[in-house]
Amino acid sequence: MMDVTKWPLFSLMGPQQLSSIRKACVFGTSANEVIYITNDDEVYVFGLNGSNCLGTADSMSTLVPKRLDFLCGRKVARLSYGSGPHILLATEEGELFAWGHNSYSQLGNGSTNQGVAPVLVSTNLLNKKVTEVACGSHHSMALTDSGEVYAWGYNNCGQVGSGSTANQPAPRRVSNCLQNKVVVSIVCGQTSSLAVVDNGEVYSWGYNGNGQLGLGNNANQLTPCRLVALQGLCVQQIVSGYTHSLALTDKGLLYAWGANTYGQLGTGNKSNQLSPVQIMSEKERIVEIAACHATHTSAAKTQSGQVYMWGQCRGQSIVLPHLTHFTCTDDVFACFATPSVMWRLLSVELDACVCVLSPERDDFLTVAQSLKKEFDSPETADLKFSVDGKYIHVHKAVLKMRCEHFRSMFQSHWNEDMKEVIEIGQFSYPVYRSFLEFLYTDNVELPPEDAIGLLDLATSYCENRLKRLCQHIIKRGITVENAFSLLSAAVRYDAEDLEEFCFRFCVNHLTEVTQTTAFWQIDGNLLKDFICRASRCGAFKN
Repeated sequence: MMDVTKWPLFSLMGPQQLSSIRKACVFGTSANEVIYITNDDEVYVFGLNGSNCLGTADSMSTLVPKRLDFLCGRKVARLSYGSGPHILLATEEGELFAWGHNSYSQLGNGSTNQGVAPVLVSTNLLNKKVTEVACGSHHSMALTDSGEVYAWGYNNCGQVGSGSTANQPAPRRVSNCLQNKVVVSIVCGQTSSLAVVDNGEVYSWGYNGNGQLGLGNNANQLTPCRLVALQGLCVQQIVSGYTHSLALTDKGLLYAWGANTYGQLGTGNKSNQLSPVQIMSEKERIVEIAACHATHTSAAKTQSGQVYMWGQCRGQSIVLPHLTHFTCTDDVFACFATPSVMWRLLSVELDACVCVLSPERDDFLTVAQSLKKEFDSPETADLKFSVDGKYIHVHKAVLKMRCEHFRSMFQSHWNEDMKEVIEIGQFSYPVYRSFLEFLYTDNVELPPEDAIGLLDLATSYCENRLKRLCQHIIKRGITVENAFSLLSAAVRYDAEDLEEFCFRFCVNHLTEVTQTTAFWQIDGNLLKDFICRASRCGAFKN
């Protein structure tokens, strides 16, 4: 479990304040600033306030959270921070706001005046919907829903991608090699930039003194260049540390390149790598990687939930991935990174880790911990489900509070309301148990094949959040062998996002997928539809 009070600043907050937090980020040169969003979409900040990075319209530090009224109610979606620090914040509506350090025009407002409060970034973005943001030390990037990348700010090494080294005072579209590409992800190192396009290719530009662009040399690049060394691989996630980069493919393979002074590449030595090299090849499938431009630390999580860390860890240089007892990569940065910043905007809704708001102690359990403890407990249960001849013990009150299906069942005089044992024949025992456990814990742990059954259940019971969690599990477990079966399931259960993901995977690995048994056993209409879609996107061109 991840405890947000592992970041020292949160220890200043009481239980009621902690319980209200939905999203949070610790940032700053010494990890001395915090921004968090509450369940009511109110935005609060506290901490040192270097370079006015708290956005409170003054330069005063504060240990008492202050509300940013201007941002309240705007539904924060994405956030990134620079070294000044400066802040970029994108809302669910696609608006972009910036504040903080601005000596290099990294706020994108055409000036170099400090941003004492959040201001809308409008130049060239006014009619665009921003879906992702990224900050380097003093430059900024934004990604739109149409796959366009905009960059601005400090440009001494070409990190803005404009073709020159002149600073860029306002957002400018990064074109050249990206002109006709659809970008799906962006990240920044200190003075470098990377982007992933929809076919899994990676492009990089900016400072390359340590090989962090992965191009096989150490020459700076003023415009985006494709990483030829990753040819034939479909990259799904990319992250950048201070001067190193990591890439995760859709098959769960991990590659690293760039600076290696602290062992942050995980290669077993401290030699820089000018081109991507595969690491952790002997481990199981990797499902998540983590790094941020403020640190020399790297982390990864495997499909079974094991978390590894390497690089600079509390002053030590760990040159090979080290297995930890953590349950999420965020804990690595809280406990071992220098500074102990967050590598992403952390959400308590993340299914990658379960967040608790106070330390576990033997003599005290939170409500969430108590519920988890009482799941499938015969001593306190007042209802049993019988699935495949096995009992699952539950509490009617919990089911009614957590699920509309059960609320109707137990309040509308269904036959089941009078029973002590309810028989379930539609779903398997692992699937139904995971569903009930989800109602107690908000967490799901199932292999992708069983997650398909749980997706069916979530669709039947109209459990939309569970449906999203299932889709996430399935995405992380997709392989060449099961890809077409998962695509079929996504179509069957009307999971549009998952369907698109599986379709893209199948197209990117078309030769391998068409040789699997699942491909030739699929429904004829689905096969025809797939061939038509694949043809339209150019999959069969020579």
